[in-house]
Amino acid sequence: MLLSPAFFDRDARVVARALLGKVLRHRVVDPEFGEYWLAARIIETEAYYRREAGSHSSLGYTDKRRALFMPAGTIYMYYAHGSGSLNFSARGAGNAVLMKSGRPWFDPISPRDPCLSIMQRFNPRGNQVRDEGKLCAGQTLLCRALGLKLTEWNQQTPDPARFYVADLGHRPPAIVQCRRLGIPEGRDEHLMYRFVDAGECMHCTSNPLTRRDWREGHDYVMTRRP
Repeated sequence: MLLSPAFFDRDARVVARALLGKVLRHRVVDPEFGEYWLAARIIETEAYYRREAGSHSSLGYTDKRRALFMPAGTIYMYYAHGSGSLNFSARGAGNAVLMKSGRPWFDPISPRDPCLSIMQRFNPRGNQVRDEGKLCAGQTLLCRALGLKLTEWNQQTPDPARFYVADLGHRPPAIVQCRRLGIPEGRDEHLMYRFVDAGECMHCTSNPLTRRDWREGHDYVMTRRP
């Protein structure tokens, strides 16, 4: 089932949590293999609000940030480390959810052969082939592996014929909630707006469960499905 705009028209933290387990699909035309849908299951997200200093929208409206003020479900992409980062606007002007990392997803629509090879070619590790487990382990790695370009998708809405988010029925048994990554000191870095599929922590941007100085209930919260 494809996610509708109504899915995103909720509080950013609700959307960030609900996106875990959903699958991003992007249609590409590869010169060697032809047309295929590349896919990744979302395992890590971050919520952002206009009211807090860690968000881009807190700096005010600009044409580059226009997507953050557009209807819920609008794609907002920006450059980080020279590559794109994927966000979806949520309810409330300036609020959004960042797709922080994912795992390559394979099924009859997105077969492992040749989709894995295409994604590895899109997102190499220098002159080497990037390991499957690290292929989408970061916001820019995720976009590179899926072939998502800012120039094509910023300020657009998902298109069932080219790029969309699908609900395939997977729900993480447990979710870790903790502080976001890379927020400068003094810009609300303490807010626990990062959500990680607990079963996939070893494949996310930075594993919150292996930090020796972090304690459950203080530095992170684990919620489990009944």
